Amino acid sequence: MQAQQLIQTWQTLSRPLVMGVVNVTPDSFSDGGQFFSPQAALDHAAKLVGDGADILDIGGESSRPGAPAVSEAEELRRVLPVVEGALKLGKPLSVDTTKAAVMRVVSELGVAMLNDISGFQHPDTFAAAVESQCALCVMHMQGAPQTMQADPRYSDVLAEVEGFLLQQAQALEAAGVARERICLDPGFGFGKTLAHNLDLLHGLPRLAALGYPLLIGVSRKSMIGQLTGKPVAQREAGSLAAMLAAVARGARIVRVHDVAATVDALKVWAAIEEPFSGT
Repeated sequence: MQAQQLIQTWQTLSRPLVMGVVNVTPDSFSDGGQFFSPQAALDHAAKLVGDGADILDIGGESSRPGAPAVSEAEELRRVLPVVEGALKLGKPLSVDTTKAAVMRVVSELGVAMLNDISGFQHPDTFAAAVESQCALCVMHMQGAPQTMQADPRYSDVLAEVEGFLLQQAQALEAAGVARERICLDPGFGFGKTLAHNLDLLHGLPRLAALGYPLLIGVSRKSMIGQLTGKPVAQREAGSLAAMLAAVARGARIVRVHDVAATVDALKVWAAIEEPFSGT
């Protein structure tokens, strides 16, 4: 089963896993709907696998700030042909969704991971997660995509994110989910200012100390644009820098758009961290 393969990989692999993003949406911030048709999405998925992706993360509803919600039926219409086709590529699949019905359908198809930006807070999504055999990514988000960047505030962003993630992980375990099925995502850019994002990045070792694999997504996000002044299409270098900073602080899975560049950056980083001993 894909989930068991993924869980074993993240427990044993000496390097971080690279998760390639496949947006099956007309309005994602990162690619502007380039891969909205099922065939375009599948072609992109195959390219990401060729570039070295360990996991593919397929999403049918944009979570960019201000994005409108889509219906359950529409999300399934977008996602299912891509999931069915991408299962043939031989890599574990993650599905990025906040809908219990979508979770149940893709779980039956055999995907490896359910990736919920709302952290399985809703009773229906919590139940769907518990019923599945999938790996689960619990993410923190303040608010909802439609409003989350209006005026995000925290008294202590690291403590509040840590508390939420630990609470949700422990609730899943108490409901019967094996601990090794759970990974955590602090949710960079989801109801956070640039200062909040930087505080979280600095504090990743504290989150890693909770004992769950950390999944980090900073690729092309507004924080990279704010720091570099670059538009989305020109944020690769900044994204790689933030990704490596996250890996150095404990990230075990990195969710990225630029897979080939990420794979190369991680190879160099690993060689520096574990110097070649030959002559």
